[in-house]
Amino acid sequence: MPQIFVTTTPKTPTELLSAWSAGDKAALEQLMPMVYQELRRMAGRYLAAERADHTLQATALVNEAYLRLIDQKRVRWQNKAHFLAIAAQMMRRILVDYARARRYAKRGAGAPLVSLDEAATLSVERAPDLIAVDDALTRLSELDPRKGHIVELRFFGGLSVEETAEVLQISSNTVLRDWRTAKAWLHRELCARTADQSV
Repeated sequence: MPQIFVTTTPKTPTELLSAWSAGDKAALEQLMPMVYQELRRMAGRYLAAERADHTLQATALVNEAYLRLIDQKRVRWQNKAHFLAIAAQMMRRILVDYARARRYAKRGAGAPLVSLDEAATLSVERAPDLIAVDDALTRLSELDPRKGHIVELRFFGGLSVEETAEVLQISSNTVLRDWRTAKAWLHRELCARTADQSV
């Protein structure tokens, strides 16, 4: 009897995310190799902004984010950009929790604040204290959730304007306008914090 080989077409990340949302645990196993390098890149962006003596490594950050992602039961994944946005949010939470725990362990000694003259660009290479950024972003999100989400996706997630627009289902022009406004607002907040700390 001749052997029959069944060939299946490789699924896209969006198809795998949809299958995972529907309860197919094997879909996540197929998805992870497709997105692992992007998750590592995101983790690298986060850690590049941290102190040189930071004890978390990119692999550990990706693994911790993965563990939190597999616990997401109620997310209706839209596409790969949406998945990366949630992953970015997880990484942000992990690093902020880690930073707060270290600060607490030092009994309030806290990490030194960085000058924020360049903070208007929100560049990863010159990122200010992560806890200060997280606090400011939390305040922004309370005032304007969409702007807060845009900052999280662009700054923390490294998503492009187009990917951010796709995740939020708004136009690229709206993303650009809100991004500019949010950066100016955050710059003002972070500068005010620095001024308060120096008094």
